[in-house]
Amino acid sequence: MATDINKIAVIGAGSWGTALAISLAAGGQDVSLWARSSESAEVMRTERQNPTYLPNAIIPDSVFVTDNLEEAIEGRGVWLFATPSQAVRVVAGRVASHVTPEHILVSVAKGIENDTLLTTSGVLRDALPVVPANRVGVLYGPSHAEEVASAVPTAVVVSIPDLDLATHVQDLFMSVRLRVYVNCDLLGVEIAGSVKNVLAIATGICDGVGYGDNAKAALITRGLAEIKRLGAAMGAREQTFSGLAGIGDLVVTCMSRHSRNRYVGEQIGRGRSLDEIQAEMKMVAEGVKTAVSVHELAQRYSVEMPIAEAIYAILFRGLPPRAAVHDLMTRSAKQEHSLLDG
Repeated sequence: MATDINKIAVIGAGSWGTALAISLAAGGQDVSLWARSSESAEVMRTERQNPTYLPNAIIPDSVFVTDNLEEAIEGRGVWLFATPSQAVRVVAGRVASHVTPEHILVSVAKGIENDTLLTTSGVLRDALPVVPANRVGVLYGPSHAEEVASAVPTAVVVSIPDLDLATHVQDLFMSVRLRVYVNCDLLGVEIAGSVKNVLAIATGICDGVGYGDNAKAALITRGLAEIKRLGAAMGAREQTFSGLAGIGDLVVTCMSRHSRNRYVGEQIGRGRSLDEIQAEMKMVAEGVKTAVSVHELAQRYSVEMPIAEAIYAILFRGLPPRAAVHDLMTRSAKQEHSLLDG
């Protein structure tokens, strides 16, 4: 069967994948949705709901739901990877024998692979090299699944090196309630969208220990400075971090009740262990594993990231949250806008 770049396969039926399938179908697009679990797929097919990951949202009848991955991608030229970031490589491997140079690969997973320190678009390029690099990108931005599924007005960015293809994906996803901008800085979009999850854990901890709005505002602002420094060291464009993928996504993830990463931080701030928190969660908080990758990237690029390092120490070295705050507050004085400040 020929590949049609006007047909979309959403690979992953978690909350975000389901929400995007709903949004695409509402906009009149031809979309399939792959669920890893046959039981989940059957529920979604018969009840047109995803009670595990996105309760109360209705999946339109036009969305083709299946647990057969080959069936989900057959004939569809746009593959949207909506699995957790650390699972992208495994899922990509499962579709490798079906991909062609004409496919467009888009990741909506936000994270940095632990072993390789690749962003998710980098993982896709590495795992599916038959697809030209300029046909691989991401769709990121401040976009909680619950709100997108409910048609709450939302704005995101698509970044694909081939501008014509980026514009094509923009057109596919654009609707009266989902506004899509094109951003040509793929690396910057991915660094911003991935590292902000680590900062969301920080603001959650702030809430958990009861530090209030002043501390959260400081964490968000200084956290953005850390993201900018890492992005600049890796070659991203500074203006990206002032846009939807940067400050937009950072604010919504750090402040929202929907944020899984903020929730993890809040529970840690209240004294619970990471293992206990993750054991009870149905969905993945990407910031936990991304904290490991950010720690490694900061060392690789000699970038000072004290907040991100504090989160790494809290999560994996047992540093008490209040001790981490004390360490941050008693660091030496800095200039706010110096590229070398912390």
